[in-house]
Amino acid sequence: MGGDHAPAAPIGGALEALADLPVELIVVGPETELRQQFAAMRPHGRRQPDALRFVHAPDVIAMDDHPITALRTKRHASIPVGLDLVARGEADAFVTAGNTGAAMAAAVLRLKRLEGIDRPALATPFPTPRGACLLLDVGANADARAHNLVQFASMGAVYAERVLGIRDPRVALLNIGEEESKGNLLVQEAYRRLKEAPFHFIGNIEGKDLPAGAADVVVTDGFVGNVLIKFAEGASSAIVQAIRSELRASWWTSLLGLALTPAFHRVRRRMDYAEFGGAPLLGINGVCIIAHGRSNPRAIRNAIRVAAESVNGALVDRIRAGVATVGEPLPSDSRAPSPLSMSD
Repeated sequence: MGGDHAPAAPIGGALEALADLPVELIVVGPETELRQQFAAMRPHGRRQPDALRFVHAPDVIAMDDHPITALRTKRHASIPVGLDLVARGEADAFVTAGNTGAAMAAAVLRLKRLEGIDRPALATPFPTPRGACLLLDVGANADARAHNLVQFASMGAVYAERVLGIRDPRVALLNIGEEESKGNLLVQEAYRRLKEAPFHFIGNIEGKDLPAGAADVVVTDGFVGNVLIKFAEGASSAIVQAIRSELRASWWTSLLGLALTPAFHRVRRRMDYAEFGGAPLLGINGVCIIAHGRSNPRAIRNAIRVAAESVNGALVDRIRAGVATVGEPLPSDSRAPSPLSMSD
């Protein structure tokens, strides 16, 4: 029931996933309504898939509900019920396009953090001409300490290798300059620690380097990361609208636009968030994929694909092992904020 286009988009994505992915799906929500929706959207003449079952969850957490309040008052909503299935081992992964803050808080409460992880991080693939670059954190932690950024980098490197298929991923720190001395005290300390980390750290990169694909994993705090991805979404939409407006300015530019339509479609597909699925919440003891609130069926299908790839790649075990090699935080870092002080 989560997302701007629920329940139609999640149901459509589930049907697509069942058609072409080797998965079994548990659909969580008001059971009677969901069964009716599935029956209405299922292709004519095709029976309900055997790899589909329903779990009743009568409450619904709205997109504008306060996360912690919603979890306290709506204990039988699909987000906590679905995550409980993962916690009990009845499901291997959880996928939602619902309230991001509620999903992150419930994941920490139900699945718990991995040992050695102070703050889970929300990661998202950022499209570049060289392929997807993993950006984290993009909203789970508005405040972070230096050792948190090192842990984000370790988790991101494991995800990039095991799920995105990038061998020996290049890890960079987002900063206002390339030099080691640039930036605030947080990123300067993080840089010193990242130099000693057991993965391929390539140093600082600036914001202009991110769309160019200068790194495979880019690390920042959740405040900067969230502002960055939302700016990128807005900027890309504005550029598309400007191109459309110019192509429609005259008859000959309209003809030119018609000829270039296949190329525009290919570019749009490369840059479309729906092709990347959802954002994994890294650092918890289970697989949790949080899709964009505007997700269409294709995005939901790909979020399910990402969840399956994370399970098949033993992502949680790999992150657990990877984080164990980066060392313990220094005593000065022990004042990190509570893991539930997450953004919405």
